[in-house]
Amino acid sequence: MELILWSIVFVVSLAALIKASDYFTEAAEKTGLHFRIPTFIVGATIVGLGTSLPELISSTLAVYSGATEIVAGNVVGSNIANIFFVLGFTALIGKRLIISYARSHADLPFLVGSALLIALAALDGSFTWPEGLLCLGGLFIYMSSIIQRSRHVESVGEIEGRPGEPEKERLGFTVILLLIISPVFIYLGARYTVEAIIRLSEILKIGKEVIAISAVSLGTSLPELSVSLTARLKGNPEIAVGNIFGSNIFNSFAVMGLPSLIKPLAIPGSILNLGLPTMIGATILYFFITQDGEITKWEGALLLIFYGFFLGKLFNLF
Repeated sequence: MELILWSIVFVVSLAALIKASDYFTEAAEKTGLHFRIPTFIVGATIVGLGTSLPELISSTLAVYSGATEIVAGNVVGSNIANIFFVLGFTALIGKRLIISYARSHADLPFLVGSALLIALAALDGSFTWPEGLLCLGGLFIYMSSIIQRSRHVESVGEIEGRPGEPEKERLGFTVILLLIISPVFIYLGARYTVEAIIRLSEILKIGKEVIAISAVSLGTSLPELSVSLTARLKGNPEIAVGNIFGSNIFNSFAVMGLPSLIKPLAIPGSILNLGLPTMIGATILYFFITQDGEITKWEGALLLIFYGFFLGKLFNLF
């Protein structure tokens, strides 16, 4: 009975966390546009961090709850799910997923670098505040790169007669209300998600990081899946792939970096022996399959097979 109760709490609180983060990000984006903040800054900061908000808030509360191993499980699991599950599923829609050479090769060093940084920093079983500062430094460099590239794109748009300044977004009562209420539900959703993870790990006698790297990471990757599939169906493959790029880089730099400033993060054996090698493998595999500028549906199926294999190994199914 207790298992069913905490399972329900987990599902409901995780859903509330994801949905409230989505509402907050949308409201924050409209607020930025209302005050005529340049669109490239809105995209690089509000939207970029918004996709990682569920992982960031739940990881921060996990540190305060003394369950620091949840943080690494969140980050590593989400990065694996984004490449193997989200990208794999997205690639299955249609014949092939075309990738912009410029976007791919501009962000690829950050994707690979962020994965290698947290993997190397975690080798000793702990992730400390100096390593967190390095991650935040990487985040600053990445965001600066995005802003510089976006400025170039918008300046080209002005030359071609397209206005660089965004249209003023109307700031209605609903937007203001969402800005006030959604953070409350984000906090409550994250708090009870972490509490449910701790209770379920005790009941099932499995590590908290195992629940975080599987169920939590899959749940928090659903918004990325929704965005990527929608973009894919609308014929915007660059958005579909860029969404996954940005989410993984923000996860590695921000979600690992910020909580480690509060308390050193424990890196359990299951993360070291299975999670991190799989994340590095997923990143390297992505590097190779995108060299021809596209991802076929067969490569997408291969990514999904790898995700199934990872979950099977995680729960000792084979």
